[in-house]
Amino acid sequence: MPGEHSSKQYDMDLETIRSKVLLMGGLVESQFQDAITAFRTGNVNQAEQIIKADENVNNLEVSLDDACSHLIVKRQPAANDLRTVMATIKVITDLERVGDEATKIARAGKAIGERGLTAINHYENIRVMAASASKMLHDALDAFARLDDKQAVRLIAEDAVVDHEFRSVMRSLITFMMEDPRTISCALDTLWVAKAIERIGDHAKNIAEYVIYIVEGKDIRHTDYAAAQLTE
Repeated sequence: MPGEHSSKQYDMDLETIRSKVLLMGGLVESQFQDAITAFRTGNVNQAEQIIKADENVNNLEVSLDDACSHLIVKRQPAANDLRTVMATIKVITDLERVGDEATKIARAGKAIGERGLTAINHYENIRVMAASASKMLHDALDAFARLDDKQAVRLIAEDAVVDHEFRSVMRSLITFMMEDPRTISCALDTLWVAKAIERIGDHAKNIAEYVIYIVEGKDIRHTDYAAAQLTE
């Protein structure tokens, strides 16, 4: 019976951590969406609020890392359970980095708003790309919440779409800069935003890979596992 009690307590502790990870995921999702809005509008006050809100995400990362470490020490999970905890720690890290990328986007929006940079159609250049990355992040969190490895596989394939959109945005911005040097400063800020969005897609992909690791016990990083699954 003590073993059963310990197992139940471990499950409860892990579920508490998972709930807080999903809370953190919700915060970075909102942070990303708000950052894109601030970039579109050049609203300096909103951008500053997003930058300040990143402290909450950082604090959650620290507390969740500590909770995972305590869980390992107290419960000494083995095999599948240890795999779940280790993958969860990595998900936490990726979410914190999504928050960092959202902060970069907000800073770019603030710069455009403050400096009154020569306007290009900067928002339209990244709107589609931002929507794709936002969907990836949402679906990655959903796959993590439900431990849905099938959805994770489909999501990994979507990263190629975001990468393609990034290259398209980059080509467009280079054209703007070549045709009108006055747009260079604004175009560069927009390019940093596009790169941040592309990185958010990468982090969403990473989370999907951790879901597959938890469910199937396979480390598929740097492999063509997802592509192979989709073609079967």
